[in-house]
Amino acid sequence: MIQPEPGSAEERELLEGGEIELLGRMPWSSNATFLVKLDHGGGESLAIYKPRKGERPLWDFARGTLCAREVAAHLVSEALGWGIVPLTILRDGPAGVGMVQRFVEHDPEEHYFTLRERFPDVFRRFALFDVVINNADRKSGHCLRDGGDHVWGIDHGLSFHCAVKLRTVIWDYEGEAIGAADLEALGRLGARLGGDLGRELTVLLTRGRWFRERSLPPQRRTRRGGRSRRRRRTPLPGASPGTAPSARRPGGARRHRPVPG
Repeated sequence: MIQPEPGSAEERELLEGGEIELLGRMPWSSNATFLVKLDHGGGESLAIYKPRKGERPLWDFARGTLCAREVAAHLVSEALGWGIVPLTILRDGPAGVGMVQRFVEHDPEEHYFTLRERFPDVFRRFALFDVVINNADRKSGHCLRDGGDHVWGIDHGLSFHCAVKLRTVIWDYEGEAIGAADLEALGRLGARLGGDLGRELTVLLTRGRWFRERSLPPQRRTRRGGRSRRRRRTPLPGASPGTAPSARRPGGARRHRPVPG
């Protein structure tokens, strides 16, 4: 299968209008994550689909918002002009509305620690980007090199928290001066936050607002007999039967673990 060029009109048409066929569930994912094939107008493409209702609840991130945070990360990446996050949109799918992102064909044996010496300037921008979006989940395996030697960043659902939550493996550039070109890009981003970009991010990052404005049912609790209970949700293909309890580290800091559902 020949993937459309990144940034092309064909790529966006496939993600936005392509018929979604589930190919399988991605292993080692904490949330429901599927590899899918998109088919539209004779074109085909692979993508990653993360349905909103497959997000495990976390104590420190609003429930049902991770997919919107991934889209917000793509918008910031594009506004900076750094091309870090593959095209990412919100749309309906086989398991309901969720994030659909271009699939990056890559060598799974590669990651940040195997790539950093080849792409130091790229990862300097990754480090800045993670500070900007307050990324709480930059793992080494979230850095993928495609066949054209472009390095992409994925999995930005744990971003844009109102408290400082930066967690990353990219500390090699700590204390270095920020280059002039990158400072200019950050300045342009700041200017755009006062316009359409800022309004779009506000809609995505205000809990449930994007879904309410599109008449999509929010995930919420209902009260029955004076007690608060969660609504039953349609099981996802391949979903695990339970979730792990939340946990505290010594000293009181919590881990990013699901709360009991």
